[in-house]
Amino acid sequence: MQGGRARCVMVLGTTSGAGKSWLATALCRWYARQGLRVAPFKAQNMSNNARVVAGGEIGSAQYFQALAARAEPDVRMNPLLLKPERDTHSQVVLMGQVSSELSTLPWRGRSERVWPQIAQALDELRAENDVVVIEGAGSPAEINLMASDIVNLRVARHAAARCLLVTDIDRGGAFAHLYGTWALMPEEDRSLLAGFVLNMFRGDAALLAPAPQQLEALTGVPTVATLPMWWQHGLPEEDGVFDDRSRSNGEVTRTIAVIAYPRISNLDEFQPLKNIAGVRLCWARSPADVADADWIVLPGSKNTSGDLDWLRGQGLDRAVAAHAARGGAVLGVCGGLQMLGEALIDPHGVDGNGPGLGLLPVVTTFAQDKTVRQREAAFDTLTGPWGALSGVAVRGYEIHHGQTAEHPAMAASGDRAVAVMPDGLAWQNGAGNVLGLYLHGLFEDPAALNALFGVAARTLDVVFDGLADHIDSHFEAGVLRSLIE
Repeated sequence: MQGGRARCVMVLGTTSGAGKSWLATALCRWYARQGLRVAPFKAQNMSNNARVVAGGEIGSAQYFQALAARAEPDVRMNPLLLKPERDTHSQVVLMGQVSSELSTLPWRGRSERVWPQIAQALDELRAENDVVVIEGAGSPAEINLMASDIVNLRVARHAAARCLLVTDIDRGGAFAHLYGTWALMPEEDRSLLAGFVLNMFRGDAALLAPAPQQLEALTGVPTVATLPMWWQHGLPEEDGVFDDRSRSNGEVTRTIAVIAYPRISNLDEFQPLKNIAGVRLCWARSPADVADADWIVLPGSKNTSGDLDWLRGQGLDRAVAAHAARGGAVLGVCGGLQMLGEALIDPHGVDGNGPGLGLLPVVTTFAQDKTVRQREAAFDTLTGPWGALSGVAVRGYEIHHGQTAEHPAMAASGDRAVAVMPDGLAWQNGAGNVLGLYLHGLFEDPAALNALFGVAARTLDVVFDGLADHIDSHFEAGVLRSLIE
């Protein structure tokens, strides 16, 4: 298939967390391996996990899907990104750039304003590719949202997409979820459903009979795949903290506790830690969760001041301070770096004012303009537990409003902050055990992983090929090809 308008394959789900993102990623690599030009697309994504691409930022899931498709990620692949800052407010990113106007509009009033850009982005990708793999959001059967839908059935109709409906059978009620979703879809849209997919199945698939056959008799839609439970596929999670609170690969030699505050962002960058033998990754929500940690990591945050208040409310501020006082290693990434400082200063109402944890003698001032860029930079000389990073050049990305500088009063007193990367990208305390870093992606960089752990990371290409092999083995023969014919 060369030229013309791309065939579109869309992954819908019965719920959030059913497996849409990883299945779409697997499809991207499967079709790319057939020699086709492939692009991913998700009209609207709600996530604080974002990546820097040409033109701005997009959701991490579409970034990884583009890499799986062997395509250059760009903002058209996720034209609308909602980044939750509070329960009732999100920062709106349209075509890669923050839109203050859309961020203040009521949620339901936004749809018609943004649909023309969404449709144009999709049409451009279809004109340039052979296959577009589209991911839906939540469920297409949310009848309270259908009138303002711009991410599920409206997109499917616009693209004349062949749709797969995936459900997580491990949660129970999978056949009811599939049938209920089909029943609540408008009748004219049911014809778009090409197959049901059962995800996260444990055991003998033959024991499912006669349910798939009965479901097809009721709906006319066949069950085209039963995908076995697979925790270690290696693809970063898109939404929320991993379900497993802690996990290790082999005998534990190092425990790394990542603080899981409510507005945690870019948590996908910690996925490589799950793949390192001897490392136990723990998502920490209480002082007990960090009691035995070798390292404590304060990750990025979409609401630094709010998450800092939450951290104090849990007593984690005292636990982190006690760990640092004992000489324990502490790492702050982006918002985590800001929290480690002496103060947050917010003259423009971007995030909030307040005292920091006081573990780094620096101060952060929030700017109106957002820094969004890819970077490559080398560490200067570091001391203490982070000394292995001395001189190591790493690639990553910045997404932040804050600008951080040494606290002048602290410097005058002799308690100096050491800038260990150019342009204020990284800071270390005098004792050497506390490191703050604006650059996301430290644990995704092969050189950094080798310096810190003496291991080579499993490459994303290996992960993507594994996903493609998985669906190739478990979809009914010929189904994947038939979706684009």
